[in-house]
Amino acid sequence: MQGGPSEDAQIDPDDLDDAPRRPRRKGIYILPNLFTLAGLFGGFYAIVMAMNDRYDQAAIGVFCAMVLDSLDGRVARMTNTQSAFGEQMDSLADMVSFGAAPALIMYEWALRGLGKLGWVAAFVYCAGAALRLARFNTNIGVVDKRFFQGLPSPAAAAMVVGFIWLMDDSGFQDAGQIEWLSWVAFAFTLYAGLTMVTNVPFYSFKDVSFKRSVPFIVIVAIALAIAIINLHPPLVLFALFVVYGLSGYAVYGWRKTKGRPVSVIATSMDEPDEEGLHR
Repeated sequence: MQGGPSEDAQIDPDDLDDAPRRPRRKGIYILPNLFTLAGLFGGFYAIVMAMNDRYDQAAIGVFCAMVLDSLDGRVARMTNTQSAFGEQMDSLADMVSFGAAPALIMYEWALRGLGKLGWVAAFVYCAGAALRLARFNTNIGVVDKRFFQGLPSPAAAAMVVGFIWLMDDSGFQDAGQIEWLSWVAFAFTLYAGLTMVTNVPFYSFKDVSFKRSVPFIVIVAIALAIAIINLHPPLVLFALFVVYGLSGYAVYGWRKTKGRPVSVIATSMDEPDEEGLHR
């Protein structure tokens, strides 16, 4: 009686090599992406708080997102868990927390009363953040790592929501009904949005190493800085980020007067048309 192959039949190893292999599924690293998701929640929380007229809590949400955004990349590098998925996730979270959230919060707080000019200013900020993040991702290999090309989006968000936090803490609860305050908010929003897409160099602090030993006085200075911030967080944080937001133009002017290159873009082999950015 004839049947199928016997139980003792051997499988040719060559047949296994020729068989199509199922692509291996790639996993996702939990630790750095937890920080990214927490930062995304900070931006979402800020929007919800603004919708409920809790602008102080909205500002705190954005500042918390800033802290978490500064940690996810460092955690990924320290634990050797960098991934393409993490990079894309980080950019999308940044767009929500430092692009859409500050624009919507500022619009709800002060720009609504300016009509079309109000939402145009908010859109300019939101678009500036999107363009800033896209340019950062594409130019990451040709930019001097010591400097950012344009104001980084977390710092721009800190300027915008920091101003809201300070004014709200000072008693200006309904800024949309105060004309001069609406125009100041309009100027801050435009400044932050447009500065993100300039070629002005802003120090990145990426050359600061936490693995090197430092003099004892540095630890004392950090303790004093924390104490000063706690004296009046809205005022101190806003002042710090305003100084940082102006520092790029100071560096730009200083380099110009010294005849040094003002662009942070190194030689790019893929983008020869960017020659004008090196002047």
